[in-house]
Amino acid sequence: MPLLPPMVTDSYIPPASRWIKFLRSYGPTPNNLSLFDEYVSGALSRTKVQPIKLSSPQLADMKSRILSGDSGSILIAGTAGDGKTYHCRSLWKSIGGSDSEWSSPSTIKEIKLTDGRMIIFVKDLSELTDEQSDRILELLENSVLNTENTTFLVIASNHGQILERMRDYGIRQNRIHPLRKPIQDTFLLSADAPKGLSIYDLSKAGQRKSLEEILSAIAGHPEWENCTTCKLQSEKLICPIFENRNRILGKNDEGGFSKRLGDLVEVAKFNGWHLPIRDLLALVTNIILGHSEAREGLMGCSDVARIQNKGSIELGSLYGNVFGANLPRRRAIGLPVFRALASFGVGEETTNGSDGLLVYGKDDSKLSEAFSRLISSDQVYGATPNYLSSQLRYLEGEEDARLDAGSEEFLDRLTSQRRRLFFTLPEKETNYTFWSMTAFKFAGYYLKLAEALETRNQIDENVRTMLVKGLNRVMSGLLLDNNDRIFIASSGGFTQSKVSVLCDTETPSRRSGNGGLAIKQNPQTKRPTLDIVLSHNTQDPVSFDLSPVRFEFLCRVAEGSLPGSFSNECLEDMLAFKAKLLRKAEILRSVIVPNEEELNSSENLLTLNFIEIEQNGHGFSRPVIIRMGV
Repeated sequence: MPLLPPMVTDSYIPPASRWIKFLRSYGPTPNNLSLFDEYVSGALSRTKVQPIKLSSPQLADMKSRILSGDSGSILIAGTAGDGKTYHCRSLWKSIGGSDSEWSSPSTIKEIKLTDGRMIIFVKDLSELTDEQSDRILELLENSVLNTENTTFLVIASNHGQILERMRDYGIRQNRIHPLRKPIQDTFLLSADAPKGLSIYDLSKAGQRKSLEEILSAIAGHPEWENCTTCKLQSEKLICPIFENRNRILGKNDEGGFSKRLGDLVEVAKFNGWHLPIRDLLALVTNIILGHSEAREGLMGCSDVARIQNKGSIELGSLYGNVFGANLPRRRAIGLPVFRALASFGVGEETTNGSDGLLVYGKDDSKLSEAFSRLISSDQVYGATPNYLSSQLRYLEGEEDARLDAGSEEFLDRLTSQRRRLFFTLPEKETNYTFWSMTAFKFAGYYLKLAEALETRNQIDENVRTMLVKGLNRVMSGLLLDNNDRIFIASSGGFTQSKVSVLCDTETPSRRSGNGGLAIKQNPQTKRPTLDIVLSHNTQDPVSFDLSPVRFEFLCRVAEGSLPGSFSNECLEDMLAFKAKLLRKAEILRSVIVPNEEELNSSENLLTLNFIEIEQNGHGFSRPVIIRMGV
């Protein structure tokens, strides 16, 4: 990297420094108070920059609800960081409230509309005293259930906070608050809200959509125009902040980075990780400003010149910043978003082919073309002089490279390159697949399955085949290759046995008039669900919710992995599912075919169906009749 030109001195103030200073306060620093909505206005006034504008998709509906004149109230719910106060403030301003009044210390705000109604805003229910809370909950009850139409409430609260406050209020009143159970059902079961109460649960907003909006709002912010005249980008200098911002915009990969990051966030959501707006803001800020040698791991404009002179730009790679590589480990794992992304193992997981390319590709004639195309083409974060020299020392076995420190240096760079490859490998690259460099090598199939169910399109047959094969192998403990039927097997009474060769019943792998397997979407979690019906005489299914971890488990078992070698927790979940199916089969036998059982009993006969496997891996059940002694 070239050194700074003479005209750039220590006294030089980059034109975008105020914007970067404001953006930095959104990052994962020990004191990121401006992530809280009530601190944003003050930060904006100090830095004199334009705010980061995020949409409030439900704001128009909230405003319409208030202006309709109907009695009732609004509850803006969610978890910490979902934007409850942001929405509350936006609604306040949309009906005529002032910024100065909102910024005053009081948690309860009041504004009178022209129709004479009083609108009471509660910025955060948790900040109220018990006495204030009781008064608010009494007003809420009256406005919703007793058609009180002179007062309208807008309450912002965490899920647990309002339920706890209602419980405590009921205890003090020696009764149960009539809205507590309906609100709880709305949160947990997606039930309809009580008539008169409009509930906006921000935690149910799509995380991928929120991420895309934040990436666009930050990377596309008009304040970046100031960077075009910055001297730290002249004379072919590279500013890592501006470089990361441009890569988010997709100027070198047509949006591939943002799409792949969205895939990670989507899979994390299906795995049960809720990533609020606050965490996603911190993530995107860290992606742009992260650098392990900067103060608190986040760059400011004042750090760029030093980083350029030292030649350590690659330590600010956005591909590592996604996983908090620039932060102390303790601070990174303190944020749910980095814990969620760390679960993919990007950088630690790899393939022989990918590592062979990264380590030997420069000198191997068979790999040189791919190395040039996929690694050398990136001179900023790919085949940098630092990486190539570290690689050479490692391969040639210099004395310092044999030591742990020298080896560790190259392995750290190798981890960084794996992360870069995950984000930059083309979709159509067949020799090196990016999902194989994670702990969820079948995540791409999972996302396609979820999308097909959401859009009601046909499910990929390869996915169905993998799921059926995985189910059969877990149910029986045998290397079955059937994709036409599902065997419900036992070991003669002990359902937790790893190998079960007795077939209690079997069912088609597709739903038909005789029952079978259907793959549906869970209306609450939006996850794919395996739905098995064992007989045409009943439509009472046994369901199994497919998280990405469970999907990965079944696919790896279908591929040949031993069930216990991947996840004992998944294996226990599958055996519990199998136990439900066995119980259902037992009930059906007692109801549907009692005469046959009585006949066998009277003749002292016992029929057992054993699962046998042909040479091609296809299994079938073979009945064996055993005569019992008298």
